[in-house]
This record gives sequence, C-alpha cells and structure tokens, in this order.
Amino acid sequence: MPTASSDSPQYPTATSVDDFRRNLDAVRARIAAAAERAGRPSGEVRLLPVSKTVPEERVRNAIAAGMHQLGENKVQEAKRKHANLIDEDVAWSVIGHLQTNKARDVAAFAAEFQALDSLRVAEALDRRLQAAGRSLDVYVQVNTSAEESKYGLAPDEVPAFLRQLPHYASLKVQGLMTLALFSSDVARVRACFVRLRTLRDRVRETDEALIGPGELSMGMSGDYEVAIEEGATCVRVGQAIFGARTLNEDHYWPVG
Repeated sequence: MPTASSDSPQYPTATSVDDFRRNLDAVRARIAAAAERAGRPSGEVRLLPVSKTVPEERVRNAIAAGMHQLGENKVQEAKRKHANLIDEDVAWSVIGHLQTNKARDVAAFAAEFQALDSLRVAEALDRRLQAAGRSLDVYVQVNTSAEESKYGLAPDEVPAFLRQLPHYASLKVQGLMTLALFSSDVARVRACFVRLRTLRDRVRETDEALIGPGELSMGMSGDYEVAIEEGATCVRVGQAIFGARTLNEDHYWPVG
C-alpha cells in the first residue's frame, strides 16, 4: 500500500495520551469489523503497535494509553528505547532483519523476534540465549511476494527450515511472518496473505509440532484488514496509531 506523507490526513501524528487512545480505539474497531467479516472473533487477533522512529517522549504517552507491547524494526533503536524506557511496563518485539552480530542485543532484551530467516541467526540467538538462561518466541519470516528486495525464506524452503529449529532449544517457534507487496492492488496483496496461511496449514498437516501455535503475523497499517480476513493472528500497525512517517517503507525494511 502507498505510504502516507508526514502531513497526510490519513495518518495524523499522535502526541498526547488522548490522541493515542483515540487511534487505538479506531484501529481496534477496524480489527473487530474485519474479523467479523471473516467469521472470526476479534480476540484471535493481537495488535502489535510499531513505534519505529517515534521519539521516546511520545512512546511514553503511547504506553500510558495502554500499549504494553511495542515492535521495532532496527535493533539499535529498540535497544536504546528499551534502556531509556526501562521504568515502563512494555515488552519489545524485534520485527526487522537481524544480523548475527546483533544477536546478543536481541537475546538480552527482546520478548519476541519476528524475522527469523537463517540458521546462522538461529544459532547465534540460541547461543546467546542459552548463556543468558532465557528463551525467545520467534516467527519465521517468509517472502510471499517473491520480491528480491525482501528478506525471508521462499515458501518452499520453510518446511526444511522448520525441521532444523528444534536443534536450537531456546527458540520457541510461534508461527510465520510476512510482508505483503507494497501495492494498492488489493488482490495481489491478499494473495501474499493467502500464501502464508496455506503454507502454515500445509506444515500443520505434515508435522504440527514444527509450527508451534501456528500464528500468522501479517498485515500493517495499509493492509491489516485484508490480512485479518485471510487469517492473521498478529497485525503490526505503526502509522495508523502513531502517525505518518516521512520515509518510505523500504527504508525500514531494507533490501535483501
């Protein structure tokens, strides 16, 4: 979906606690409506607010408005916010690509990692987590759009990858994650979500234990309603809650 500009009325900037409550209410209402259209209870869908690029003073207001789980793309930014907001009741999800040299940071503070796509990263995370006596919920990232610019495993690589993950005992597989095409063509966006759900179901039929609860993290501000209609159990919503960003999405989801 197209990215709104910083002054776009579609995604006005939230600054006060009341602003964040209002935006949260609006997003939750749309989640409930999308779930109803799909014949699903809205309680099946977890909302993960994404606070990337948002200054910490505004993040504090978001937390005060009821957001106690936040997603960040860049490890360095997530690490800084975790340290500076350590007094707040918030769990941090890292949802962007991870280099092995950042595994120690993620193992130290993250409650969840949603972009696992290589055994090298799995090994690095597991080693750091074992040393810290921790475990970590992880989602395997899948490239459902077949775009070379996106990270994630090709769908046909996922079953074999999942079969290797039990070797890394500290990683607790929760399901799969994807980013759909950044497109206004809803049919093409929807196809990405259908592809992820179909893959999850196929893995379940073969070996249900490999996929854990079988969660599907898919859908962002421009397409989360379509994702819910196609089975999303976690939607990662940033701009619709915090306000439009000034840079395009490819800045935050770098090329592979």
